[in-house]
Amino acid sequence: MEGHGVKTSDVYRVDENLPERFNNPDCFHGYSQKSSHRLYQTSNQAYGSKRPTVHEMPTQFYGSSRQFSETILRSGMFCDNSFNTSLDKSRVTGLAAMATLNS
Repeated sequence: MEGHGVKTSDVYRVDENLPERFNNPDCFHGYSQKSSHRLYQTSNQAYGSKRPTVHEMPTQFYGSSRQFSETILRSGMFCDNSFNTSLDKSRVTGLAAMATLNS
């Protein structure tokens, strides 16, 4: 059943709000068949080189809210503007640097 044009909804019962990209596994591109040396091939490379089939596609989709991201976008990231009271240590002019220059 994994031929060209088979949709997930043809094989499994899917939710009504399932995005089209999950219902059509043929829309995923970029999977190369570039062969690598079998000795150095990892299991992730072997698994990732294959295109997904209808049996590996999700049948349900629960999208998440973008409320947090939208709030951060409007207000901006937190910036610490507190007063810095510590001394900066120089790697060039400090005592340890002088000791290495003299020796």
